[in-house]
Amino acid sequence: MEEKLVAFQQLVKLFNEHGFSLYLVGGTVRDYLLNLPLTDMDAVTDATPEEMKTFLGGDYTFSKMGSIKTKFENIKFDITTLRKEEDYQDYRHPSKIHFVKTLEEDVSRRDFSINAMYLDKDLKLVDFVGGLKDLNQKTIRIIGCPDKRIKEDPLRILRAIRFSLMLHFSIDSELEKAMLDNIELLKLLTKDKVKQEIKKITNVENEDIAFIFNKYGINYLLDMIK
Repeated sequence: MEEKLVAFQQLVKLFNEHGFSLYLVGGTVRDYLLNLPLTDMDAVTDATPEEMKTFLGGDYTFSKMGSIKTKFENIKFDITTLRKEEDYQDYRHPSKIHFVKTLEEDVSRRDFSINAMYLDKDLKLVDFVGGLKDLNQKTIRIIGCPDKRIKEDPLRILRAIRFSLMLHFSIDSELEKAMLDNIELLKLLTKDKVKQEIKKITNVENEDIAFIFNKYGINYLLDMIK
C-alpha cells in the first residue's frame, strides 16, 4: 500500500483514540479512485480545531475556518472540520460557517460530485451524491442547483474547466449552461484568485486550453497561463 495511505490509517488511529473520526476527501479520493498519484492529502474530521490542538501539532493559522495543516509520519495533511455554510455574500466566501458532526451535513457545501466522496479508515468509499457514477461516466457535475452554486462562487467556472481539461471529462449540460449564463461574474473576482486557478491547469495542450477558453468567451484570460 502507498506510504501516504498507510500514514492516513495511522492518523485515523490517533483520532479514534481521542474519540474522533477522520476521512480522506475531495481530490485525494478522486485521484485514488482514478489510480492517479496522490499529491495533496485532504481529510475531514468531526473534531474542532480546538479539540485537535489537544493531541495534534501543526499550523492552526486558519483554524477559525476549521482548517489546519499538519505533518504526520513525514506526510503533509490538510485537515478540515466537518462544516456547513450559510449564504455567500462576496462571490467567494460563505457569510458564516458552522461546525457539524456528520458527513451528510458536510457534503452539501462541496462543489462537484467527483470531489465530494470520502474514504474511511479501511479505504471504503462513502458517496452520497453519485460521485462514483460521474467519475465512471467522466462527467463534471455540480452538487445542487448549478446556477445558484456558480453565483455563490464564480471561480467554480474555472475549476470545472480545469478538471474537464486535465481529466478529459465532459461538463454536464446543466452546469455548462449555468457557466455560460454567469461567465461575466468572473470579472468580479480578484485577478490573483483567477490567476492562481488558471495556473493549476497543467499537462494540457495549449490548443485544448485555447479551444475551451474560446468556447466560454474568456480568451482574455489566456495570458495568465504564461
